[in-house]
Amino acid sequence: MQTPRRIGYPLVFVLLFSLFNLVLSDKVHASVMNRLGNGKNLTIHCQSKDDDLGQQNIPDGGEFGWDFSVNVGGTTLFYCDMEWENVQQYHFDAYSFARDYTRCASQCLWLISTEGMYSLNGQTGFWEFMYYWPN
Repeated sequence: MQTPRRIGYPLVFVLLFSLFNLVLSDKVHASVMNRLGNGKNLTIHCQSKDDDLGQQNIPDGGEFGWDFSVNVGGTTLFYCDMEWENVQQYHFDAYSFARDYTRCASQCLWLISTEGMYSLNGQTGFWEFMYYWPN
């Protein structure tokens, strides 16, 4: 009677290490662009559980961006609070691994306009309207 063959532990280790390394090495660039027009400044404060990027003032036509690596557990989340003269304290997720890992794998770009928020879909290459501002 033959004994069953086991998958070699080195092979399993190499496969798991490669998967973790792939996730850990993925660098993502997130960016928020102010396209409100008429000289309106945008104030934004973005952070994750581990990183607070501080309050930023983005002039009309300007942009604020940052780079980060996704975590192994697939729970990376950067969220932002923003406001300007007509909208008070709007909260959104600038990067959520569950939503964005394939949609914007290497860059998550957000465009803030007077009618709402757009995001660039990295798979299609098109800007998509994502959110209306509350009344």
